[in-house]
Amino acid sequence: MADLRAESEPLLSRARGGRGRDCPAGSAACRSVRGGPGARSRRDLCFDQAAVFIEDAIQYRSINHRMDARSMGLYRLYYSNVSQWILSFTIFLILFLAFIETPSSLTSTADVRYRSAPWDPPCGLTESVEVLCLLVFAADVSVKPLRIRRLLRPFFLMQNSSLMKKTLKCIRSSLPEMASVLLLLVVHLCGFTVFGMLLFAGEKQGDGQDRERLMYFHNLPEALTSLLVLLTTANNPDVMTPAYSKNRAYAIFFIVFTLIGSLFLMNLLTAIIYNQFRGYLMKSFQTSLFRRRLGARAAYEVLSSMIAEGEAHPQEVGVKPQDFLQVLQKVQLDSSHKQTIMEKVRSYGGDLLSADEFQKLFNEFDKRVIKEPPPRPEYLSPFLQSAQFFFSHRYFDYLGNLIALGNLLSISVFLVVDADVLPEDRDDFVLGILNCVFVLYYLLELLLKVFALGLPGYLAYSSNVFDALLTIVLLVLEISTLAVYRFPHPGWKPEMLGLLSLWDMARLVNMLIVFRFLRIIPSMKLMAVVTSTILDLIRNMRAFGGILVVVYYIFAIMGINLFRGVIVAPGNGSLAPDNSSATCGSFEQLEYWANNFDDFAAALITLWNVMVVNNWQVFLDAYRRYSGPWSKIYFVLWWLVSSVIWVNLFLALILENFLHKWDRCSHLQSLAGDSDTTYQGRVELLFRDVLEEPAEEELMEKLSHHPHLPLCR
Repeated sequence: MADLRAESEPLLSRARGGRGRDCPAGSAACRSVRGGPGARSRRDLCFDQAAVFIEDAIQYRSINHRMDARSMGLYRLYYSNVSQWILSFTIFLILFLAFIETPSSLTSTADVRYRSAPWDPPCGLTESVEVLCLLVFAADVSVKPLRIRRLLRPFFLMQNSSLMKKTLKCIRSSLPEMASVLLLLVVHLCGFTVFGMLLFAGEKQGDGQDRERLMYFHNLPEALTSLLVLLTTANNPDVMTPAYSKNRAYAIFFIVFTLIGSLFLMNLLTAIIYNQFRGYLMKSFQTSLFRRRLGARAAYEVLSSMIAEGEAHPQEVGVKPQDFLQVLQKVQLDSSHKQTIMEKVRSYGGDLLSADEFQKLFNEFDKRVIKEPPPRPEYLSPFLQSAQFFFSHRYFDYLGNLIALGNLLSISVFLVVDADVLPEDRDDFVLGILNCVFVLYYLLELLLKVFALGLPGYLAYSSNVFDALLTIVLLVLEISTLAVYRFPHPGWKPEMLGLLSLWDMARLVNMLIVFRFLRIIPSMKLMAVVTSTILDLIRNMRAFGGILVVVYYIFAIMGINLFRGVIVAPGNGSLAPDNSSATCGSFEQLEYWANNFDDFAAALITLWNVMVVNNWQVFLDAYRRYSGPWSKIYFVLWWLVSSVIWVNLFLALILENFLHKWDRCSHLQSLAGDSDTTYQGRVELLFRDVLEEPAEEELMEKLSHHPHLPLCR
């Protein structure tokens, strides 16, 4: 009964004064903290609650969930690494089924002329996998208070990512502003279409103006399509050439159309998407920051409530460092960050942590933890000490970069010299010798660095691990080459003795040497900024890549349902002309037969080719002829969703990430008071310098309304 009574008491009740709380010193809640049968279970419950609140703060999650022991156990189980890995794998599996289900993508080619009969999975195989996946999703949804429309599989992917949902809301909030520009674009397109049909109305056959009308302005839909494609510049200058060949003044029409449409309206659309992206995400991340501060404050309140009345400083409020360290042991966090935060907490000694100090600890979660390299070997000999200093100096790295550059230049020279020489006529003697020399140098460099830094110190740097792996692979390939073909000599032209010829093996070695040259990037400051931006983009592409997967998946399935089987190889009753009789630049003449919607993999590649918009007018024309003029609606919608909206969102992410990297006076660095502090390149941190810290009163007001964590008033 004591345990039940302790859990039923307000979780934050304690004897303390000020800030609107009034909790009598002799209340049952305060006594339950200091002693009694339920004291230990009460303490454990507080630790568990604080650990959950800290995890919520780290992940920017809402804290408005049940806080009893059983509910917290289920909550932490759901958000555990194993559960989230199972859920992610299930999402991947159910999306991957599209490659196996009928129509199967398991053929070597998508070309309708050469494609073999696809593998037909046994009855019930994919259905059984899908049922298992749906059971996992049912369990997932049962612990989430979300309303999900499961009309399509990709929505399981979207609902599992908070950043993806934020991005989708950003798109939705941008639609009104985008619609206004799109309306202007439609007016611009329709106006120039009508004007063009009136302008290119020649009567004489063979006249340049007449050819313009016959080819591009034959009727209203054709003219509209031609100018729509011109917006993307995919058919420029083809669409202008017939009329321009007749009279150069006709170029003014196309130039004005392109200036207004492509350079003004399309870029205005990009600016609106970027502005809305930044504005909405900034608001969203302001909410995320509030969630972090609220979770941290909730953990602080729970832990500070455990201080018993009658200690040395009865009026002092705070968190004991040893209590926070015990809670931190329960938090799901990588060991490097956990160790760094524990050291930070220990630096406070035995003093109580104030609310402000407690909040500042959460800035450590966003920092990149730079591990101290292991100690270097100690040598007694002065000569060895001098050698250790030289081989561990950055100038030795510069020498290695210079050698790698020389290797790359030598490879380039041989590629140019042997460009017109057949493989069987090449003399690979000099190239083989150079490869041996460079590989031996890389091996010597590896050994010398291990000597200077020690093996643990050498492996502590990712660049050294990269160099070591490439050096080992290069060494194995070089030894294999020498073992098969013996040592090179002038006029050396060995026969094919294995799976790879000498030239094939040398080419593989050369490809790896080109990767070895990437070691110079950290040495060049501006290039390092660009490279780090790219790496951060890759880390942050989960949400944006997930949205692209969703739209690709949906449009691919729609494309299969609409266009499966409409592209048929010439002959065998097909209406498609063969290559010899096809119009120049047409789908048939360009042999685009593999671009179809006969299976899921082929549909993805076709959508990719249309998204790039180069020659996408070929697809519009082909599917118009094979399936009807309504097919243009599908491809235009895909162009708007992928090339206009998603690509512009991606551009916005690149701009924000690069500007954030370029700003050397970032507010993030001042948070820790250390100009050398480096933070993880997460999207949530891009706007931290312009976000407002929540006020103390706002946090406490929100915390006081927690449905399962009542404050003592």
